[in-house]
Amino acid sequence: MSVSSSAVELGSVVERLRASGCVFAEDEAALIVETARDAAELAAMVDRRVAGSPLEYVVGWASFRGLRIAVDPGVFIPRRRTEFLVAEALRVTAAGSVVVDLGCGSGALGAAVAAEREVSLYAADIEPAAVRCARRNVEPFGGTVYQGDLFAALPERLRGKVDVLLANVPYVPTDEIRLLPPEARLYEPHVTLDGGPDGLATLRRVVVGAAEWLGPGGQLFVEMSDHQASVARALMIEHRLDAEITTDEDLGANVVHGIKPGAAHAAGTPGG
Repeated sequence: MSVSSSAVELGSVVERLRASGCVFAEDEAALIVETARDAAELAAMVDRRVAGSPLEYVVGWASFRGLRIAVDPGVFIPRRRTEFLVAEALRVTAAGSVVVDLGCGSGALGAAVAAEREVSLYAADIEPAAVRCARRNVEPFGGTVYQGDLFAALPERLRGKVDVLLANVPYVPTDEIRLLPPEARLYEPHVTLDGGPDGLATLRRVVVGAAEWLGPGGQLFVEMSDHQASVARALMIEHRLDAEITTDEDLGANVVHGIKPGAAHAAGTPGG
């Protein structure tokens, strides 16, 4: 670290952050001072944070299940509650499984799974900025990232071969985006938040295609709000998936988990 972390300097940053309304000013100041490479960069980073830019954009990464996930401006910031989705997926992810992170954003979900299991990892997103960012997070684990609209981005050889499908797609109803905290509403692209009139527009598209892309016994994991989870479960059942809802009260997280009937195929990388 080339920037001095003297009490005077750190205290000055804390003071500016606290004055701007940062609740965790001390912790944020320490991260910013640690990350800045010189005094000029430190000043610029503090200015950005004081102006309201999310801390993750300022320092260039987000903490997710113990990993530092690279996050660029314009890319959805992974939430701590989504760690529950990864935990649920890891319960059923065997070594050698084919794992797809669909609508991957930064690729945090896929990277977190691959950090704990030897898997064949694929990810996809429609946004070029997300694809560039996800490659930095996924490729160190041997994963591949594709650009395109949901399943259309994936190579044909994965059809019917996916063991674990992670899809943390947008689920905020359009009219409720205005109620989100300013850091999300003003800085994250609306396409990463907007789930359509009822918040389930993108989820419907994922569920419709899931049975075709999952292998026998393949499993789909999505995150939903309290009032959407039962609707998502019914949607999965309608489209030939057994489904259940699991909840983590501490994180305020709901995961809807769909399973394609049939015996799971042997784990491994699809040929072709």
